[in-house]
Order: sequence, then C-alpha cells, then structure tokens
Amino acid sequence: LGGCAGFLFQKVGKLAATAVGGGFLLLQVASHSGYVQIDWKRVEKDVNKAKRQIKKRANKAAPEINNIIEEATDFIKQNIVISSGFVGGFLLGLAS
Repeated sequence: LGGCAGFLFQKVGKLAATAVGGGFLLLQVASHSGYVQIDWKRVEKDVNKAKRQIKKRANKAAPEINNIIEEATDFIKQNIVISSGFVGGFLLGLAS
C-alpha cells in the first residue's frame, strides 16, 4: 500500500509541477511578446492579501491541527510495525 501511494504521489507531483511550470513559462513568453500585460503591483497586492488571509486561518485552525497531529502520532506509536512498513513502501514507491 505504501509503495502504491509513493508511486502515485511521485507521478501526480511530477504532472502538477510540469503543469504549473509550463503554465508559468507560457505566461512569461506571452508577456515578453506583448500578448499579455501584467500589472505586477496588483499581483503583489493580491499575494500579500492572500498571505494575510492564510495566516489568519492558520491561527484559527492551529488547535484543530495540533489535535489531529497528536492523534496521528498516537496511532503511529501504537501501530509502529504497520506504520514503518507503509513509510518504507512509500519511500520505495517514490524512488521508483
């Protein structure tokens, strides 16, 4: 199960990185060629606004996240053999 998860994570990760990188490259070429005008000040303003919103939500969700992490840690400790097998398989799947 871990090997399958690692293999799928690797393939999906490569596909997502290719899509994002390719889209960014096309946007840069279009901008350089004059097809697209980018208002960088507006982009910066929107990015800063998004960062502030993410920080607010992260601060509100922190107690819930800590609880989930604590439960996951307890599960891993109680099922160390299964957990280590999954992690080993995941890493092997990621490497292949």
